[in-house]
Amino acid sequence: MQSEIVLLHGWGMNKQVWQLSVEALQQAQALPVRAVNLPGFGGAAFPEHISTLDEVADDIAAQLGNGSVLVGWSLGGLVALNLAHRYPEKVAKLVLVASNPFFVEQPDWPGIKPKVLAGFKQALADDSAKTIERFLAIQAMGSEHARDDIKQLRQLLSLLPAPHPKALSLGLDALQGCDYRAYLGALRQPVFGFFGRLDTLIPSDVIERMATLNPQFKAFTFPRASHAPFISHKDEFVTHLKSIL
Repeated sequence: MQSEIVLLHGWGMNKQVWQLSVEALQQAQALPVRAVNLPGFGGAAFPEHISTLDEVADDIAAQLGNGSVLVGWSLGGLVALNLAHRYPEKVAKLVLVASNPFFVEQPDWPGIKPKVLAGFKQALADDSAKTIERFLAIQAMGSEHARDDIKQLRQLLSLLPAPHPKALSLGLDALQGCDYRAYLGALRQPVFGFFGRLDTLIPSDVIERMATLNPQFKAFTFPRASHAPFISHKDEFVTHLKSIL
């Protein structure tokens, strides 16, 4: 039984990025809908004991009832995968948005080049605000509405406090180090993926690899979207999400 839809944001972001989707989903279907902040983002507390993505997932799990439809964007998708694997009773269905189980390029896995992520780590130490701004631009790169997408994301982010520095650092460490391919392969819940064909962070080749890991995996690609299809193509995104509930 599906109890509610819970949306998890990506790195450097906060729950406000989902606001337009939340409003549309509330009108389009009957399940309760809410977005939550990951620890240290959007003014959420960052408890001192949190140092791994397991502990981030534990924090979110404490906020969930059983049978949630979990929608995770980018880094939020890693958190959602962790939750679905370690707290299966809490996740009835999993939707990965511009996300995958392992973000780093390997000889047998398409992904982000390690030096790019290492560069972000260094830039974060130098100037976190500028690094987040740069990340906003990368997320919209390729979108037919790139400038508008960035403006909208920036406006939504500004509604809540800036991220905690330790949360930003932990998030980048997770993108560099978390390999949840085995988690994806072992999932028993229905799992879906929504992707943007123009996404520069998630290579299109990874979609087929994910389906190989989990034959249940069903993917949809927005042909003109980049890394944030729920911003650039909100109506289509909501329509497709509603169709799999």
